[in-house]
Amino acid sequence: MALGPASADTPPPEPHIERPGPAEFRDPAVRDEFKRASVWIGMALVVVGIITLAQPLMLIVGGMVFSVLLDGGTRLLGRVLPIRRGWRLGIVIIGAIAFLGWVGWFAGTTLAAQAEALRAVVTLQGERLLAWATGLGLLPKGETFDIGKQIAGSVGRLTSAVGSALGALTSAILIVVIGIFIAAEPRLYDRGVAWMLPLRHRTYFYVITHRVGATLRRLLGGRLVGMAFEGVFTFAMLSLGGVPMAALLGLITGLLAFLPNIGAIVSGVLMVAAGFSAGNGEGLWAIFVYFFVQNVDGYVVVPYIARRTVDLAPALVLAAQLVMGALFGLIGLLLADPVLAAIKVTLEELSRMRAGEPPTEPGEPI
Repeated sequence: MALGPASADTPPPEPHIERPGPAEFRDPAVRDEFKRASVWIGMALVVVGIITLAQPLMLIVGGMVFSVLLDGGTRLLGRVLPIRRGWRLGIVIIGAIAFLGWVGWFAGTTLAAQAEALRAVVTLQGERLLAWATGLGLLPKGETFDIGKQIAGSVGRLTSAVGSALGALTSAILIVVIGIFIAAEPRLYDRGVAWMLPLRHRTYFYVITHRVGATLRRLLGGRLVGMAFEGVFTFAMLSLGGVPMAALLGLITGLLAFLPNIGAIVSGVLMVAAGFSAGNGEGLWAIFVYFFVQNVDGYVVVPYIARRTVDLAPALVLAAQLVMGALFGLIGLLLADPVLAAIKVTLEELSRMRAGEPPTEPGEPI
């Protein structure tokens, strides 16, 4: 049957209209879906990157915190020495390195024997405490428990992210180098990060960075004052009461004061153990010294610092230390407090921005 011409009743074919396909990004629906997918993919990549690069990221954060310390010392020195910032920064760096070298030399030569004696005292006192608990029926009899190995195992798990002593030294050197570079040119890095942000957000970015920097400078400066107070006062009072290894205990207490909550507990255990090793009177005096120093620090020094910086709830700080320590090891534990303070200040400024309030003062000039 031959096909003839189309009849008048047959409708003409509809013209073909090209419509956007899946690869056409001018379609608003496709662009919206692509944006959503990009956000989720980006979040997944960020999580994977943080997990994979956790240790290098914490070293960078540690370098930034160290740069804040250097910057704070440089600004403080500028109040008495009206010279160029580079010279002031050099003086601060040399002073910091000299102090760390003196602490290492003093601890390595004068306190080395005391450190070994303190380890033996803590081990002996731990065994006595376990024997007392076993006698009360709190622990099953017949089980051996080496407190020294348990402590060493706990410290090993806590510092597994840092690695060996060589790895810890390398990490410390990297933190110092990064901190020096950032402290030398802080505005350079601020402008570099701000360049990647939209113009409408750059004002608030500068405000946030200045506020975080000012807060951390006061927080860390106050922390150094608290460390010096606890270390010197503990050494003086323990020496007055005849507690052995007072110099080593004062140094340990001062260094551990950088860690709120956890540092006080560890230094208190060591202090009391060393006190009771010399006698009941010395042990009771060590308990008194511990509570006296911690109360003065907790009710006088810390509240004053909190009023000048950012008030962090103790439970929140402890929770941050536990989480950061579990995720990033010892370096995360050390940086938990500054990171928490920076996050709180950032959230406060973002809340002001969303509420339409004017930004706060960015802080004192460099």
